[in-house]
Amino acid sequence: MGLQRLDLGVTGMSCASCAANVERALKHIEGVRAANVNLATSRATVMFDPRRVDAGRLVQAVRDAGYDVSDPAGGPERRGGEASGAAEEFRTLKTSVIWGGVLALAVFLGSMRHWFPWVPGVLQNSYVLWALATPVQFVLGRRFYKGAWSALRHRSADMNTLVAVGTTAAYLFSAAATVVPSLLRSAAVEPQVYFDTSSVIIVLILFGRMLEARAKDRTLDAIRKLMGRRPRTARILDAAGEREVPVEDVRVGDVLVVRPGEQIPVDGTILEGRSAIDESMITGESLPADKGPGDAVIGATLNKWGSFRFHAAKVGEDTVLAKIIRLVQEAQGTKAPIQRLADVIAGYFVPVVIGVAVLTFVVWSVFGPPPKLVFAMLNFVAVLIIACPCALGLATPTAIMVGTGKGAERGILIKSGESLETVHRVDTVVFDKTGTLTTGRPETTDIVPTAGTTADRLLLFAASAEMGSEHPLGQAVVRGARARGIGVEHPDDFRALEGLGVEASVKGARVLVGSRKLVEEAGIDVSPLIARAESLAGEGKTTAFVGVDGRLAGLIALADTLKPSARPAVEKLRGMGLAVIMLTGDNRRTAGAVAAAAGIDDVIPEVLPGDKAEVVRKLQAEGKRVAMVGDGINDAPALAQADVGMAIGTGTDVAMASADITLITGDLAAVISAFELSRRTIRTIKQNLFWAFVYNVVGIPVAAGVLYPVFGLLLNPMIASAAMAMSSVSVVSNSLRLRRAKI
Repeated sequence: MGLQRLDLGVTGMSCASCAANVERALKHIEGVRAANVNLATSRATVMFDPRRVDAGRLVQAVRDAGYDVSDPAGGPERRGGEASGAAEEFRTLKTSVIWGGVLALAVFLGSMRHWFPWVPGVLQNSYVLWALATPVQFVLGRRFYKGAWSALRHRSADMNTLVAVGTTAAYLFSAAATVVPSLLRSAAVEPQVYFDTSSVIIVLILFGRMLEARAKDRTLDAIRKLMGRRPRTARILDAAGEREVPVEDVRVGDVLVVRPGEQIPVDGTILEGRSAIDESMITGESLPADKGPGDAVIGATLNKWGSFRFHAAKVGEDTVLAKIIRLVQEAQGTKAPIQRLADVIAGYFVPVVIGVAVLTFVVWSVFGPPPKLVFAMLNFVAVLIIACPCALGLATPTAIMVGTGKGAERGILIKSGESLETVHRVDTVVFDKTGTLTTGRPETTDIVPTAGTTADRLLLFAASAEMGSEHPLGQAVVRGARARGIGVEHPDDFRALEGLGVEASVKGARVLVGSRKLVEEAGIDVSPLIARAESLAGEGKTTAFVGVDGRLAGLIALADTLKPSARPAVEKLRGMGLAVIMLTGDNRRTAGAVAAAAGIDDVIPEVLPGDKAEVVRKLQAEGKRVAMVGDGINDAPALAQADVGMAIGTGTDVAMASADITLITGDLAAVISAFELSRRTIRTIKQNLFWAFVYNVVGIPVAAGVLYPVFGLLLNPMIASAAMAMSSVSVVSNSLRLRRAKI
């Protein structure tokens, strides 16, 4: 039995220190291999050995650490829970801020009566101010006390501890100054009240958390949009006729009907009918895709104009849309390696801040100006309040959430934050040829008739003869004829000649289509077209000679054509300073021709499928950071071996499972977008971490009063609380700028 994964919704976390506490509690359990706690999504992801520990023990560990678990099952039902949770948190905080704002404003005006002489006399009474400040302190601020008490019971400290201790110090000092002012005077302390300080601090912090919740809710827009696109009903065709049912009732094998303008309910294959389908929500392609019998359709995409019947192949959690939602959620719950330093700091941050605050109080109570105790207390509170590990905890996950969501909207599925970070370090991109750089199926590229024969007549005979063939090259000839509007006829006396070609009767004529050897053995002179055949072969094309009634009718060239996006993508990658290599099993001549057309200079030809991973390994041994782009089953080992594996989503599920990034569309422009998205996201994370660190490195010493001896500057605790509240909001807002990025 291998490792199992468990996703838990964790409630009660308010800062990076909280996340560090939960993560530490989980990692200390025997049998847990890895644990990751994401503050932005309030989720914990645990990889554990079920033979040594069960899910119940993991849930208990979170609770023992002082937090609660909202959905212990961690199942698919949680989808969208983060989005609704953030919205609910915003509404709750909004109500608290409105009520708290009214009370705090009254307390502030009453406390500043020397500034506002028009304030009613009743608000100038200290007992009235005390009465107004108390509900703010203990009703609206109860979340801070609850969190601080929970942390204390488990011998830890977090952001709630800092707020609770700081505001309580100001509140109790003010209460003492109100009730027993003579006691303070006897200690040479001026009995001033600071109810405004404690009240305004609490309201400003709640206001900051409200804005933070609103911003975090916006980072979940990608998940919300994806989930909103899920179809609700399906039209099943069975013995009873056509009937509409909830999409949850559809089973694999059901035959479904889709009419113009309707969403396709589940994944499947068209049985009858044709249509144009808008797949932009999945692939990012703006143009509708023409679909007919045998073509695959994707659930939740939009049928534009035709009606068709299709066979349900994947339903429920197995559909492409469900997998996309799952991949995006999992990616948004992961960490990038760049977060490690912030995690280490967060683990020690709050205890260090408390130590600095206590030291500040002691120093200023001894060396500060009179009244020393008041001076020391205000600086003590300012240090506690300005310290904000929230920004450190949000710096990376919010950027990853927005980046991965942005990628999903563009058809780029990123497996993890680590994958997203690694992409921007890549210096070498290796492309598989077939199905990646090329379309993956041969097409007719050149039609060369001999004198006395037209191109259409040549193609008519060749395509008609190939109608009975199942060979990919033969089918390519048939497609080429139909694309030119040529009416292909069914042949008589069809015979496939293994390794040589086909022979058939078309309109009473004996037709041969195949290799040079085939027509020469039939006594046909091919010398007029030998030079042209060799020239086409030099371009990487396969040639088929056509003989009609013992005479050479012409030559048809076929090739697995290059995707239109291949050369522009290669040129842009090289313009970004990346080395580009093509990997293929083709011979050197054919490989060289395709590579030249794609603008690739470095080609590694004649590579057996099983050896592709070894080629990637050798490149890594040379010190290169390699991204492998492929689509087939034989690419899966190389995708897994590469520093970053990029699977073309039009390829196999095995390749997609092995890759770090899945490009749902076959358009190679998505490779460029993936690189650009990675670079922009990592740049945003670095900006977030920089400002989070600078904020604390500068803010805490200023709050401690280091500027006072030289410049006479102190940081009012209320200003400190406003700055602390805005620090987290600024980090999340900076991450949200990624939503507007053009990739």
